[in-house]
Amino acid sequence: MTRGSEVRGDVGASVSPVGLSSPGYDIHELRRAEFPWTTGTIYLNHASVGPLPERTRVVLEAFNRKRAAPYMLPDRELIATLTESRRLAAQLIGAADEEIALSINTGFGVSLAARALPLQAGDIVVASDREFPANVYPWMLLKDVGVTLELAPTTPEGWPNEEYLLQRLSDPRVRVLAVSLVQFSNGYKVDLARLSRETRARGIYLVVDAIQGLGAVPVDVRGTPVDILACGAQKWLLSPWGSGFVYVRRDLIRGLRPAVTGWMAFEGTDDFTRLTQYNDMLRGDARRFELITLPYQDFAGMNASLTLLLQLGIDNIQRHLRRLHQPVLDWAAGAGVSIVSPVGDHASGMICVAPENVGPAFRALKAAGIVCSLREGAIRLSPHAYTTTEEMERVVDILEGCSA
Repeated sequence: MTRGSEVRGDVGASVSPVGLSSPGYDIHELRRAEFPWTTGTIYLNHASVGPLPERTRVVLEAFNRKRAAPYMLPDRELIATLTESRRLAAQLIGAADEEIALSINTGFGVSLAARALPLQAGDIVVASDREFPANVYPWMLLKDVGVTLELAPTTPEGWPNEEYLLQRLSDPRVRVLAVSLVQFSNGYKVDLARLSRETRARGIYLVVDAIQGLGAVPVDVRGTPVDILACGAQKWLLSPWGSGFVYVRRDLIRGLRPAVTGWMAFEGTDDFTRLTQYNDMLRGDARRFELITLPYQDFAGMNASLTLLLQLGIDNIQRHLRRLHQPVLDWAAGAGVSIVSPVGDHASGMICVAPENVGPAFRALKAAGIVCSLREGAIRLSPHAYTTTEEMERVVDILEGCSA
């Protein structure tokens, strides 16, 4: 979508742009059409669970009406739903459709990487300490084949120490660098381009847990190559639980064999009239990693949500989120309150504030109808495309009252 064109989805009301509006789209129309419940609640918890836009809710309800009478859902419609999911996921990150495997969560994609990459006894996987567990346990389990997970120490701020991570890449035993695009507890966004360059130069696999970034942070795997990227869609992608995807770089696909397999991972299984003519040749694209049957209704919902986000523009959303952080940053600077999330190039969609009375402050926000999270000793605020500056200013008012 070119900036200034109309933003319209397949289902539900349209969202018209306004040329001089700060996000690049009409935020009030977006709220009215897609998030009408926001008149009574300030929702700043997208790093936990993203809400479903109205268009997505409508799609899910329509799908489930058909599901109640399954003769209304022919195979061609189900297959088309998944094909569209791969197309939209690919568009989101600048990939090719054939590099996308659909999955039900992030952990599946990380586990796929851990078991399919050609690792052997003596190899080391490096990840940062304080990673979310979904990007730790699959690697930790590789000890049963002699592969070691090394958790690198963080900086004093609790952020990934990228300098240390890059130093470890010089060890020839290091075969994988596993990172989160954005850290779940403090919003630190890694310098993915730098990590990509350094791992490419050394022939080390780069595996990315992207669930806390995609939808709020632009990613282009053509400009910034990674090997495997996993993302559940239920957070910043505003999609149903049970939807997500894995990107596998095209050059790797044919050399990777899934540790577990689905019956449609093989060539020829699209022909339902010849299913017992077994073929042991895996598909040549990322569908070899999919476990069928997938929850079709959840991917139909994901399609609606991704369409909305792509129409709004991830660049526009990122700029809007940076503006939304400013009232909290300004207040914290004046009040001497600690911000534990980074600013500048390493900032993401979330901002994390740690007042001295963090527990009472969090409870005061909750009592005021402001939904957020308490993580690792800080209040995690995670707004999205439809959040307003006035809502963030309301957060400041509550925090200020707690510190008075």
